[in-house]
Amino acid sequence: MLRAGIVGLPNVGKSTLFNALVANAKAQAANFPFCTIEPNVGVVAVPDERLQALAQISSSAEIVPTRVEFVDIAGLVKGASKGEGLGNQFLANIREVDAIVHVVRCFENDDIIHVSGSVDPVRDIEVINLELGLSDLFQIDRKIERTRKNARTSKEAQIELGALEKLSAALNEGKQARQVDLNEEEEIIVKPLGLLTRKPIIYAANVSEDDLATGNAHVEQVRQYAGSEAQVVVVSAQVESELIEISEDERQDFLASLGVEEGGLKSLIRATYELLGLRTYFTTGPKETRAWTIKAGMSAPQAAGVIHSDFERGFIRAETVAYKDLTTTGSMTAAKEKGLVRSEGKEYIVQEGDVLLFRFNV
Repeated sequence: MLRAGIVGLPNVGKSTLFNALVANAKAQAANFPFCTIEPNVGVVAVPDERLQALAQISSSAEIVPTRVEFVDIAGLVKGASKGEGLGNQFLANIREVDAIVHVVRCFENDDIIHVSGSVDPVRDIEVINLELGLSDLFQIDRKIERTRKNARTSKEAQIELGALEKLSAALNEGKQARQVDLNEEEEIIVKPLGLLTRKPIIYAANVSEDDLATGNAHVEQVRQYAGSEAQVVVVSAQVESELIEISEDERQDFLASLGVEEGGLKSLIRATYELLGLRTYFTTGPKETRAWTIKAGMSAPQAAGVIHSDFERGFIRAETVAYKDLTTTGSMTAAKEKGLVRSEGKEYIVQEGDVLLFRFNV
């Protein structure tokens, strides 16, 4: 399951957004720092209208969406890497996630205290990034000390030392670990460190209801800062909180009145999938229609292995039809008659929206 950690300074709307994304979560959202004392975890279904269409075609008894786990991590402050605020306790929690959603305050509201006294999204981003970088640097430098001894006799340790020294040099220059080019072997070696600044990042620019459709000057600052190295998604924790209270039909009308097509949950999940290079394929039948998440470039046997390792080991072939072809023809039988259902072998790379039926030996 995909895990995304929600981070940011205190009072930027982190916990409000988390509560809205995970409506049944119990995170507090109060107007004071450190109201989140333990990381709050919520699992949400990934919204995907394609599931309903496939379930209708197959008369499925059940629909099973894929899921994302959001982890709400207490607000970090300057000095967190040295234990300020609630410090390293929360930095450790971030190491366990696949991607970071960095909530940045891009709204003005005199009633909500800003920990630094004013709204300045770039300054806020740099505070968090500096703390994450210092935490990584501390961890890397400790690892270098231990690795240097082994590097005298071990080739693997020499490779590891070279990778660590490249990372250390970059972090000392104020760069992020994700900006360092590592080869495949080096990447495998450093992955267990769970470096915070090497994780993919999405900046969630939290705006007021009035700025959701158009953004504002603060959002533009975030976009300029992110450049091509990070995704920027405009969200409104205020709007997300209101969406919880109304029906699905009312939600669409409300969003349309604000000039947007979707809420923050869909926007964040889509951005996270794109950032991590994830794809969705489907299985469908009378029992259930289910979505499965895989990495881009996975072969049919690897995709089958996401369901069960036996499927990958005993893979024979995959009966494959594109979602659009299946829903256009209206049934698997009709799709077969039109020659749209293919029999794919072990070399086939699964595409976004493929509907698959695996044949395998037990």
